[in-house]
Amino acid sequence: MHGRPCERGNLTKAAGTMDFDAELIRALQEDGRASILSLSQRLGQSRAAVAARLRSMLADRTVRVVAAVDPVFLGQHVLAHVSIRTDGAVELVAEHLRDMSETVLVSAVGGAHDIVTEVRVGSMSELHELLARIRGSAGVLDISTIIYSTVVKGFFVSEYHGGVTLDAIDEALIEQLQADGRKSFRALGEEVRLSPSAVATRVQRLIDAGVIKISAVEARGLAHRQLSMGVGMTLGDDDEAVIEELRRGRGVDFAARTLGRFDAVATLVEPSAGALYASLERLRALPGVTRIEAWLHLAVLKEDYARTLRPLRTD
Repeated sequence: MHGRPCERGNLTKAAGTMDFDAELIRALQEDGRASILSLSQRLGQSRAAVAARLRSMLADRTVRVVAAVDPVFLGQHVLAHVSIRTDGAVELVAEHLRDMSETVLVSAVGGAHDIVTEVRVGSMSELHELLARIRGSAGVLDISTIIYSTVVKGFFVSEYHGGVTLDAIDEALIEQLQADGRKSFRALGEEVRLSPSAVATRVQRLIDAGVIKISAVEARGLAHRQLSMGVGMTLGDDDEAVIEELRRGRGVDFAARTLGRFDAVATLVEPSAGALYASLERLRALPGVTRIEAWLHLAVLKEDYARTLRPLRTD
């Protein structure tokens, strides 16, 4: 049986809108402040269509464009991924994790564990203290931790180059951009009493130095347009080829070399279960991958990269 012409037309239109959205979000992940003109040229769409679609996605929180301060600049030298099993419903544990300043991601997952969280702290001793607090939380059965040794791909790791000192105006600009990464230079200038050109120069300096990265955060999970899967990999001799594939893979949202029960972890983001399966199969087929463990992100309960700028790094 073939669908009616109008039904087929609606399906084609829906697929086209999804492709348009996916490409628009991908472009904003690479450059959150890209102009409407440059976005329209990249996507082959009119400026009016791009502007309207972006307004709609921002309004309904399908996507947020925000600035994130590089973890190293903030003195957060230890990044870790913690998998948690609970002895009951996850909400109590998830609420406790959401309230912790050290967590940037909290997600309810399906798989061997019930919750995963990403944490950022200044030292190994701080990590040990944090893990003890998590283990001691009501509802936590046990935890498993891996440490990111090198972030291979991540839209909110800016590769801070060092040698940057911020003043009060820089701090104010970053705070504004953490709330709205696409706020106009004119509006930013009104907040800090500088001209738009002076603000543009300061913001570009912060980006070029790796202090901040402005990118898009997309709503993910079963209730949203995109599905997300975490993947832990044990690697063999040909590990560099696997890392390079993670670095350039279109469906790979995040990837890191790790220390612990995996040699690498990645986050796959796709619009359907079938596309996620295909991405997972591509990873399984790589010669350097000897074992894979996967978990499905059912509901991303926290994804917040905004961090206080105090105390500041000055080296």
